[in-house]
Amino acid sequence: MNRKLIYFVFFLCITFQTQSQNLSSEITIKSPSGRLNIDQALSKYIQFKSISGDEKEAGIWLKSLCEQNGLYVSQMGDTNGNYNFTASIYPLSSKLPNIILLNHIDVVPAGDLTKWDHEPFSGDITDTEIWGRGAFDNKGNGIMHLFSVIEILKKYGKKQMPYNVTLLAVSCEEKQCDGGGAEYVIKNHFEALNPAVVLGEGPPGFNGILKSNPDQNLFGISVTNKRPLWLELSLKVKTSAHGSITPINYANKGMIRALDNLIDKKQKAVYNETNLNILKQLGELENGAEALVLKHPRLFKILLAPVLRHKPELFSLFSNSITLTSVDSHNNVINVIPDEVTALLDCRLLPHQTNKEFVASVKKQLKNKRIKIRVIKESPIVPPSDDKSMFFVNIDNAIKKNYPEANTLSVSVPNYNDVTFFREKGISSYCFTPIELDRHYLEHIHNVNERIPRGVLTIGKQTFVDFIESCLNE
Repeated sequence: MNRKLIYFVFFLCITFQTQSQNLSSEITIKSPSGRLNIDQALSKYIQFKSISGDEKEAGIWLKSLCEQNGLYVSQMGDTNGNYNFTASIYPLSSKLPNIILLNHIDVVPAGDLTKWDHEPFSGDITDTEIWGRGAFDNKGNGIMHLFSVIEILKKYGKKQMPYNVTLLAVSCEEKQCDGGGAEYVIKNHFEALNPAVVLGEGPPGFNGILKSNPDQNLFGISVTNKRPLWLELSLKVKTSAHGSITPINYANKGMIRALDNLIDKKQKAVYNETNLNILKQLGELENGAEALVLKHPRLFKILLAPVLRHKPELFSLFSNSITLTSVDSHNNVINVIPDEVTALLDCRLLPHQTNKEFVASVKKQLKNKRIKIRVIKESPIVPPSDDKSMFFVNIDNAIKKNYPEANTLSVSVPNYNDVTFFREKGISSYCFTPIELDRHYLEHIHNVNERIPRGVLTIGKQTFVDFIESCLNE
């Protein structure tokens, strides 16, 4: 036989054997429609249009996967807007301290459907990506949690271990429905959960942060977050209602002037132990003068502030923020001057900022004593979780094991999520998403064309498995 032909046949045999090994080693789970790998499971999950308040159908499907694969399931609310359940390797009645993987079933609306390259609830799988609303936020996390808990069940389910491991799927995280979702679970089932640690959604690994090494991927492990403070401003000014004669003062004019005073003012950079620690950690990864400044942020505050302002995602961790989300004069008649106007502000406060002091500062900046401020939603100051704990160390080690070229940071995040309910109870809680994403994927979260690359879920799942195993084997 020709030598080249022998080499070619040998190559084919090796390739076929390798492919067969890869296929046989690919982890799949049971489902009503047959076995699913991790990408297929996410695709199916995305196809449920589980916009906040309409999660039940998707929740029932996810729960059925848990039951089919041998997990112990407990229902903790079974209506739209409050469909929540746990799926554990041991029954909750075992009362073991619990490692909880928290995710939410609901997603934000799809927006303008004409701007999507693939239908938002198609779950399309291309050669390179998985498409659809929730691919990252938060169904991708939910599927990684599911596969990791099932894998732990297969390895440890028949052994007596020091911890239970539980997937907790909740509703209405995106809208933060009053009394529903995680808030309902905490209020009614906290003792049954017996949480030792909670892992929730957080930042993925991405690059472009370090000046000296812009290609370096960094994973932030969130130990705290900014708190929401939602305010309603209202102003009443009685005037002649006819639009043909413009009054000296009227409600809309007064509100717009006041909002201009508020919104146009730059928020101050506020330094605390958490965000200063972020800079110090970045300093350890930088080189030259940049490293010197970051390692000693208190000495170089004047130099740091303008640099931070040019990086909005970083400056958000050093400032309270005010976003005007609505102005409503409750009037649709063009030639009638309304005598009342309201405005809504979405404010996000740094962990140590008191609500009372912030509302007082808003009132002062408005420069209009007639404007009344009503607090629609607020949350208490909660201490950050310990970034020296066994759980944090195990997260850090699991990420570095699966992403040896990456680095990690203990961080705060600007967004608010369900983990905060557990932090308020004093439970160690950490937020991260163990997948690497190029920056352009981040632009599509909560936006059109949300998607993630194929293959990232498998590594993310393994990161969760390695974290859990480290805790079980301590």
